[in-house]
Amino acid sequence: MTPLFSSLCVIGPGLIGSSILRRAKETCTIAGTLIAADSKPHVRERVQELGIADVTTSDLAVAAQADCVMICVPVGAVEGVARQVLPYMKPGSILTDVASVRGQLGPTIQAILPEGISYIPGHPMAGTEHSGPDAGFSTLFEDRWALLVPPEGSAPEAIAKIEALWNLCGARTKTLSDEQHDQICAMVSHLPHLLAFTICDTADNLSDEIRAAVLDYAASGFRDFTRIAASDPVMWRDIFLANREALLGTLDRFVADTQAMADAIRHGDEATITSKIERGRAIRRTLIENRQA
Repeated sequence: MTPLFSSLCVIGPGLIGSSILRRAKETCTIAGTLIAADSKPHVRERVQELGIADVTTSDLAVAAQADCVMICVPVGAVEGVARQVLPYMKPGSILTDVASVRGQLGPTIQAILPEGISYIPGHPMAGTEHSGPDAGFSTLFEDRWALLVPPEGSAPEAIAKIEALWNLCGARTKTLSDEQHDQICAMVSHLPHLLAFTICDTADNLSDEIRAAVLDYAASGFRDFTRIAASDPVMWRDIFLANREALLGTLDRFVADTQAMADAIRHGDEATITSKIERGRAIRRTLIENRQA
């Protein structure tokens, strides 16, 4: 089977990037030649040790060899990397990224595209609390969603190729606008991370004796809810700031709903408490039915 791309360049082979490279290595359907680019020597060395790329470099001029360049760096760095790599890209190639906040990225990067190059971002709704080349695995995207957010006027054939890339990774795809994407991610990803970081901070601010007991005796609820608080702090700082409007709007709704539950508990309103719990269970059942749990 002829690979989708002759050559794929992944800039930033962390959790997402290294998972793409692993999938491509295993299946041989995504790209004939795999290139990993990173500014950190220890990352490049580890990629070489893992054998998940054919070429490993710090020089972004290597993009001239690629039919598709995928930027897998923290959201705050995506535009800067795009500006560095675009001058090297050849006509007919595609630039994509996996940024979890779109904001103005689409119009901004679309406006600086050289003639003949397409920009088709795709955000995979998959991940773990771990990072770096060792964190990746080839089945990370299996049965997950990859949200495509092509700028207006994007070439249909370029959209189809990036959709095919994610399908080959095992993902399902959906095309959204930048605004829809950021609203959805504020609820399903950014707010849960904010709450996990915050509840850990609350636990850390308890008295020494109670704090120690909490950490010693944490039950599955605390452990499971706070798992994602192990995620990279710089990456999540950038996400919170980049998506602040959608995140704060979602947080305001959550605070209002939390206050309503607190009022029901305070006043012994059993019907309201039960109703809210039942609605929560229904949402959880829907996740399971949608194969997202």
